[in-house]
Amino acid sequence: KKNEEIGLATVYRVLNQFDDAGIVTRHHFEGGKSVFELAHKKHHDHLVCLKCGNVVEFEDDVIEQRQSDIAKSHKITLTNHSLYLYGECEDKIACEEYRIKHL
Repeated sequence: KKNEEIGLATVYRVLNQFDDAGIVTRHHFEGGKSVFELAHKKHHDHLVCLKCGNVVEFEDDVIEQRQSDIAKSHKITLTNHSLYLYGECEDKIACEEYRIKHL
């Protein structure tokens, strides 16, 4: 088996190309952290811990309907949207463990 190393710059260049092609979606989180996800996943929103950086995906039909209603009330047709909720983990020990693990 041949051991090959791929430079980090190459990985980011390919991710950017995938983003441009609509294969992945880039999310920019607080603190300059970018996360890439497959673009064809079902729509979801994100909870982000400002201390450890953990990102939790969630779906909520009530929130989705409310956003749609707000857009309609302003005579806007939504084509895309994203929702990021920022806060801090309540479990401080788990938060610190996550932060250390993902440094």
